[in-house]
Amino acid sequence: KLKKTADSGLAGKIRCAHVNSLWWRGHCYYDLWWRGTWEKEGGGPTLNHAVHHIDMINWIQGGLPIEVTSVLANVMHDNSEVEDLSFAALRYADGSVAEVTSSVVHHGEEQGIVLQCEKAKLAAPWSCVAEVTQANGFPVPGHNQELMQKLKDTYAALPDLLYEGHTGEIENVLTALETHTRPFITGEDGRKTVELITAIYKAGFQKRTVTLPIAPEDEYYTMEGLLKNAVHFYEKSASVENFASEEISVGNYDQK
Repeated sequence: KLKKTADSGLAGKIRCAHVNSLWWRGHCYYDLWWRGTWEKEGGGPTLNHAVHHIDMINWIQGGLPIEVTSVLANVMHDNSEVEDLSFAALRYADGSVAEVTSSVVHHGEEQGIVLQCEKAKLAAPWSCVAEVTQANGFPVPGHNQELMQKLKDTYAALPDLLYEGHTGEIENVLTALETHTRPFITGEDGRKTVELITAIYKAGFQKRTVTLPIAPEDEYYTMEGLLKNAVHFYEKSASVENFASEEISVGNYDQK
């Protein structure tokens, strides 16, 4: 519904996006034998948590950025080689930008995507705000209520998905097979998401801005090349075969 509202054009073009993949995991999370190593897990929350949010922003934007800058850090998990926090800045061919925060150190686990468009802000969890200028450049008190109402009406008129989460993903693929249509997300889309995550790691490891696409001759084109260049924040100091079965959380999407 956020994408369709953005695609309606009422808010104008997307100029700046904020993507928050904010999770919290205790120190023992990385004690599990395969977690916290570049070789076995492939990365930290940039790959294993924010992958879903990065997939969403690629889908909403309709393609990959052309430049990526990032900062990788491990601020709370000294039993892990991989990052537990990253900040990535993305620049697109049309001049628009985005920032992605990937974390397992954020209490509250608030998830969300905010699209700052030419005429209004659109966000999931759903909210919208639109400003209109005074002669001095400051916003008119009370916002642009007329545009905000149009955006709210557009969003409200869109039907909710019948199924959400994993059930919705499976239903979408099965429906595509049955009706010979394209699913929301294809294998090609998934590859682009992995390429963007790889670019975030490359920029963070090399501490510089990198460009996309990643060419086949680039070391980072393969997992072997990424492993060769990966920064080890710490060395894994503990390992357990498995945890006792406990409930897992899937983040907080409630509007605050």
